[in-house]
Amino acid sequence: MPKGLSQILQDIPSQGDDQSAIDRILDAVRAHLGMEIAFASRFVNGMREFTHMRSDIPLPLGVGDAEPLEDTFCQRILEGRLPALIHDAKDHPAALELPITSLLPIGSHLNVPLVMGDGSIFGTFCCVSQTPDHSLTQRDLATVRAFADLAASLIDQDRLHQSSQDALRAKVEDVLAGERIAIHLQPIHILANGEPAGVECLARFSDAGQRPPNEWFEDADRVGHGIELELLAVRMALRCLPYVPAGLYASINASPETVMSGKLLPLIEGIGRSRLVVEITEHARVDDYAALAAAIADLRAHAQIAIDDVGAGYAGLRHILDLNPDILKLDMSLTRAIDRDPARRALAQALVLFAADIGAKIVAEGIESEAERNALAEIAIELGQGYHFARPMPAVSAQQYFLSLGGITTAEEPPTIAAPVRPVARRA
Repeated sequence: MPKGLSQILQDIPSQGDDQSAIDRILDAVRAHLGMEIAFASRFVNGMREFTHMRSDIPLPLGVGDAEPLEDTFCQRILEGRLPALIHDAKDHPAALELPITSLLPIGSHLNVPLVMGDGSIFGTFCCVSQTPDHSLTQRDLATVRAFADLAASLIDQDRLHQSSQDALRAKVEDVLAGERIAIHLQPIHILANGEPAGVECLARFSDAGQRPPNEWFEDADRVGHGIELELLAVRMALRCLPYVPAGLYASINASPETVMSGKLLPLIEGIGRSRLVVEITEHARVDDYAALAAAIADLRAHAQIAIDDVGAGYAGLRHILDLNPDILKLDMSLTRAIDRDPARRALAQALVLFAADIGAKIVAEGIESEAERNALAEIAIELGQGYHFARPMPAVSAQQYFLSLGGITTAEEPPTIAAPVRPVARRA
């Protein structure tokens, strides 16, 4: 007795194997019907191209191969010249006209269209046996159609995903081609006396009011342009150095992947450790600390090294110990309300002792009140940034901000920056 649709679904191999979901569907239907061949195809420019193929026997064509659509069962079935269920191909003159009927040979044949969500026909879903089978029924055809609908939904999802990826890639490539990144500078101050110490360079995009910059970098990663976008922001940040007063440093951001690419070093050569800090941003696990540490060692002659988001995410103890940073950036999740939270204060104070032991400074991020600033200064955190001091601002505005503080001179002649290589800065 034929199995029902639910039972066939249970027969599909588990997701743990290497087959695609559509291959599993083809195998299940082929096994249910006792047929040697099952395939899915798509129609492209008058051709039928095989996208998935499952068979117990050698075949003259395989996945990726194509043939003229007019020479196929598929086209004749769509035109109504052949039925969707064929018990014996030799009973149909329109089938005998096709060379494949005798070449394979084809005995029984079931074929239904793969219809997308918008009603368009993507291709066909087909089961074939070399021998005639008069036991096949309309119920079997209905089973094939049900699984074709399932396969079509998966194909449609993949097409929509690919279309979304293509649109995303085009947006990122437009930013890269037009260097469409603005850099804002956020001042960093000495907590003990309020004097300026440096700036952090933050990337800003045209849709800054709709979504945060980190999503641009995540999108760029998804379409294979993550390092390029980071390097673009770095280059744009370095162009702001002439606006940073002499004696202050500029901090740029780079992920471990960008650091290990070797493409960051040529951009910062010749700038100087007192003038530049490279913040290592990390939002995913580092698999090769030895490689990252080696790449960072090459940067040290040209910049100080900071670890971003200490106390949150992946910036854990190993991240700090293996990379031997000059600066620890205390995440704002620890800074926020530290004046009222003994636990945050205790953890921050422990990090101060740790930083002193390894010879590193701490910069507290996200300071929003005088009370937070005072609490951080009391536990000997040296530097801080946040809205309490100033919001990120364009380079010219930052220069004016520092000049307004008094005792600040404009930057010296900017150092020579390496020839352009596509760059990025801060993901916040």
